[in-house]
Amino acid sequence: MELLFSYGTLRSKQIQMQIFNKVLSGSPDQILGFKLKSLQIEEEFGMADYVVAVPSESLDDIIHGVAFEVSNQELLKVDQFESNSYKRVQVKLQSGRVAWVYTENK
Repeated sequence: MELLFSYGTLRSKQIQMQIFNKVLSGSPDQILGFKLKSLQIEEEFGMADYVVAVPSESLDDIIHGVAFEVSNQELLKVDQFESNSYKRVQVKLQSGRVAWVYTENK
């Protein structure tokens, strides 16, 4: 199993059902040295507002979220769900565990 850190849309049970056909199991955690940035993504019916994690110059910056346990196949489903505005990278969580997180794709 892999860990997927979510700070936004993926925490929604409705979105989890849409992507995985189940509700994920997870625990609260944080990533240090990142901050959230506003992001507009063009969708079928216009522009939508989201946030994206970006590296910060300060380790004092923290993003709170949830670390979910997912399979490699489930990670591939999330890759398809996320727009190309995001990229998946590995980070060390405050708990010391390593997880995948979606950050800004520059």
